[in-house]
Amino acid sequence: MANKPESPTEPFKRALAHAARSLAETPDLEVVFSTEPPGLFGNRATLPHPPRDLNGPEAARIRGLADQIALRHAHHDNAVHARTAPVDPEAVAVYDALEQARIEAIGANALGGVKQNLTAALEARLDKRGMTRGVPDKGPPPMAEVVGLIARQRLTGQPPPGSALALVQALGPEIELKAGPGLDKLAALQDDQPAFAKAVRAILADLDLAEDTASETEDAQTNEEQEGPDAEPENQDEAPGGETDQSDALADRSERDDAERGSETGESDEPPEMDEETADESAEEGDAPLAARPNAQDKGQVEPPYKVFTTLHDEIVDAETLCEPEELTRLRAYLDQQLATLSSVVSRLANKLQRKLLAQQNRAWSFDLEEGVLDVARLTRVVVDPTAPLSFKQEDDTEFRDTVVTLLIDNSGSMRGRPIMVAAVCADILARTLERCGVKVEVLGFTTRAWKGGQAREDWIKAGKPADPGRLNDLRHIIYKSADAPWRRARKNLGLMMREGLLKENIDGEALMWAHQRLIGRSEARKILMVISDGAPVDDSTLSVNSGHYLERHLRQVIAGIETASPVELIAIGIGHDVARYYKRALTIVDVEQLGGAMTEKLAELFEESLRPTLRRGASVLPAMAVANGPAPGAQPKVRRGPA
Repeated sequence: MANKPESPTEPFKRALAHAARSLAETPDLEVVFSTEPPGLFGNRATLPHPPRDLNGPEAARIRGLADQIALRHAHHDNAVHARTAPVDPEAVAVYDALEQARIEAIGANALGGVKQNLTAALEARLDKRGMTRGVPDKGPPPMAEVVGLIARQRLTGQPPPGSALALVQALGPEIELKAGPGLDKLAALQDDQPAFAKAVRAILADLDLAEDTASETEDAQTNEEQEGPDAEPENQDEAPGGETDQSDALADRSERDDAERGSETGESDEPPEMDEETADESAEEGDAPLAARPNAQDKGQVEPPYKVFTTLHDEIVDAETLCEPEELTRLRAYLDQQLATLSSVVSRLANKLQRKLLAQQNRAWSFDLEEGVLDVARLTRVVVDPTAPLSFKQEDDTEFRDTVVTLLIDNSGSMRGRPIMVAAVCADILARTLERCGVKVEVLGFTTRAWKGGQAREDWIKAGKPADPGRLNDLRHIIYKSADAPWRRARKNLGLMMREGLLKENIDGEALMWAHQRLIGRSEARKILMVISDGAPVDDSTLSVNSGHYLERHLRQVIAGIETASPVELIAIGIGHDVARYYKRALTIVDVEQLGGAMTEKLAELFEESLRPTLRRGASVLPAMAVANGPAPGAQPKVRRGPA
């Protein structure tokens, strides 16, 4: 069978990943292409999917984003950046813009190709933000952008792009008058981040944006010396391109956004449609998520255990309660249309899986019957005694009732479009196939009730923003099909995955705990949990006030507990995302169309293995989880099964 031809974008992706690792001076930098906002999260760089036209402006922009991420990884220390960061949001914006100009200048001055890529990314960002039309008539002037462009010219010798020249000419003279001498000093300090940051604080004072008090800096340095080197935050999780502000200012901005979108944090299950579209547009345009807060435990110290600020607003909900029956019927009809193009391939694989399962079932016969299949082995009795009746036998039905399979599907915003549609189709076909074999199937989904925090974040703000609050969003765990429900009754529910506005953020660790706990309570001898995801756990509200790997660290702990001490057999399939770094049994697919084959192949492998020894039911294998506010640890989220 001929191999499937490689997509034209694959060589581009490989070349971009190699260039980014080289520029970042980090051979193991993970570069993934996803619909998630571009950014740097620990050792993982996320970039947009490349366009078909690899010679167009969009491809140049993506190359520029990759260079920004790599340079930030190599030349930026988040601890130093946070130590001298101002408090005022406008001052933070200028402070970040100047630091970004420093980072990019290092790469632009060293490599001409990098300079061109960074310029393309800059022009795309300016155009997206409306900076190419001169000074905006409404709203405050874009001070941070103009200061960044002026500093860029000082550091690299490159004039502002022609599209932004009018903006610089309008606002530049006043900036030069106030802070020109300070800007002149930056070029000599670009390789020394602490000295550069101190010079930037002086520039902010010249621009009347922040006070440049030497005593504050000295006090901060004194405190650091007293705390010791282990108390310094690690260089952690910043997004590239100056598109992410310092965490405190971002938290304040997020609070203002939440206040403006007040209905998001009310009793409504879904935020307003306008806010949903705005969030989706922001992700598509490449705006980075909230920056992760530098945490003292990120370097050299043991971090506190994972905790949840409050579980009061979490919910476990049946799929049919999230929309009206008429809409659910319409969504299911849309899913059925997609089945026409995908079902032939997936069904063929599912039938292959069914044959393997049926072949493994023990065959049992009933003998000495008056009708059925003639038992030739007992014909000797008729020869010996002609008056003896003929003996018949019949095969008994022995259903495969000792296995239950749970499909846990990531319902995050990055799955929107083709990935979630294919996942729903594959879940539908596999549920039917396994049910025919007597294997019970459960289909679950996980997401959050709001973007960037919901009522949990509101409660945290009202409580005075205590430090290290833990998870700060409202979970939504969805039951599309319970293990005991027949497929014909639950088939409509899978159409809910097609609903606009359902997919938000993903907190994988707690979702895995929930699905595992449901399996542990089952009576079947064999329990299989299959996770389908296209990215690492991301929740902007949580990561803005905790360490950058807070959710990822918890996910690893949960996986380790299940894989080492639970009777549940865990397997994961990553769509364009390497899940093998989390799960021992894992498969990564590049093309979402491969999902059906991957799911059936992995399930077939599991069913062919011998049954593992099981542990005592009810044994605790998962990490403890503290709740800062709300029900005690172990309390269940509210379960909503009534009308929407």
